[in-house]
Amino acid sequence: MEQSSTQAITILVFQLALIIFAVRIFGRLAAKIGIPSVLGELLAGVVIGPYALGSVGFLGFPNGLFPLQSGSMAVSPELYAIGQIASVVLLFASGLETDLSLFIRYSLSGGIIGLGGVIFSFVLGDVLSMFMLGTSFMDVRCLFLGIMSTATSVGITARILSDKKKMDSPEGVTILAAAVFDDVLGIVLLAVVMGIVTALGGGGQLSGGAVALIALKAFGIWLVVTVLCIALSKEIARFVRLFGGTIDFSIAAFGFALFLAGLFEKQGLAMIIGSYTAGLALSRTDIAPVVQERIRPLYKFFVPVFFAVMGMSVDVTQLLHADVLLFGALYTLVAVAAKLLGCGGPALTLGFNMKGALRIGAGMVPRGEVALIVAGIGLSAGIIDQKLFGVVILMTLVTTLLAPPLLSLSLKVKGSGTRTPVEGLETESMEYDFGMPDVAYMALQLLVHDLLRKGFYVQMRNVTDGMFQARKKIISLSAHTDGGLLLIQAPASSVLFVRELVYDMLEQFYGAFQMENRAAKQDG
Repeated sequence: MEQSSTQAITILVFQLALIIFAVRIFGRLAAKIGIPSVLGELLAGVVIGPYALGSVGFLGFPNGLFPLQSGSMAVSPELYAIGQIASVVLLFASGLETDLSLFIRYSLSGGIIGLGGVIFSFVLGDVLSMFMLGTSFMDVRCLFLGIMSTATSVGITARILSDKKKMDSPEGVTILAAAVFDDVLGIVLLAVVMGIVTALGGGGQLSGGAVALIALKAFGIWLVVTVLCIALSKEIARFVRLFGGTIDFSIAAFGFALFLAGLFEKQGLAMIIGSYTAGLALSRTDIAPVVQERIRPLYKFFVPVFFAVMGMSVDVTQLLHADVLLFGALYTLVAVAAKLLGCGGPALTLGFNMKGALRIGAGMVPRGEVALIVAGIGLSAGIIDQKLFGVVILMTLVTTLLAPPLLSLSLKVKGSGTRTPVEGLETESMEYDFGMPDVAYMALQLLVHDLLRKGFYVQMRNVTDGMFQARKKIISLSAHTDGGLLLIQAPASSVLFVRELVYDMLEQFYGAFQMENRAAKQDG
């Protein structure tokens, strides 16, 4: 008997309630043992999903709270739809985090290194899949597995670089710039492959000429829309501002991301390409830091749900198969080697020594969000099956776990990573204890506001951790909170200016508190 819409919505409400608590419990446990919380959220989905506890019946739910669905997706269409909206939020935030000025400034070194990583990852991933599946290089499954090994999860790397005080080192800047190229090239490759999938769905043939036309069309659509959106970014920002204050125009900006996501999907490309383009277009406008901050609660709610839904799609019984474990191990080995060789090799020709090249290669190793999103697209479209989905999950888990110790070890090796010394890159850390996390975060927001007022280009490097980077000419700094601490990092040459800026901010901060206290006493 088909369930009513009311029943479907009721089940969805219970499902979301359980997911919200599960992802936070597993995310906290993961963070406590020193692994990225995203892996805990993914594991939460595996545990409560239909292939594990989710299909166990209990009072009121005879088939379990997450019964296994028929078709290519393991979860209900309603929950899958929420996961898709979450992927739009995630890629919109990624686009906003993309530092276009860094992209342009380090376009040569970052472009060569990023391109090397993408080419090695795509080709090696595709070739390995070709041999393991016994098919051709142009098999859509092989193309998808090639794409899924390209994207770098720069959030993990950025946090390690910040903790090790290497964010503004030659290696740190190069990694961040190369990761931008990784994202953009990965999006372009996905656009091309989705165009091929659409042509196959319409009965098209995969001749060389047909593939070239599909690639040209897909790349052309992405390029034209991206260039137009970036060229009109100020007008787009002015338009969304018409809807009111910071919260209202931030919601309108997300509406623009949803519109572009739908537009790209209608053209046979993936929704995430449109949402990333929307974020990229707004990333250099003055509203970007505000939008990043205002959509943070949206991100905090939706994105863990996305990872849980991806975890629910993992058939744990398939992961235990010898062929899946073998393929997953080889795919992971290739994914790591591709970044070490594809990014580290070109770095040797761009002024870095072996230590610097190893650091850059290690920093580009972790995969994550984009790989999972592309895998979800492939699974839902029937391009890859549960076994191949399991292979991707294994690769994502291992590279995400392997990257932090690998990068940390490479950074512990003493000595410069460049062939010739680079002046003025020693960094200093400043720590301010505000006692409570909320107070520290308020101080961070006031500092960001002052930096914007002084003409700095400010960008949130990691939405999850609220890590900001600011640049203006030769002055740069990065700042984030850790509990009740406000942590600021800056090159030695910028420290004096930064200290003066922070002291001014602290005067304003405590002045505002004193006014509040006086007002409270008068009211009392």
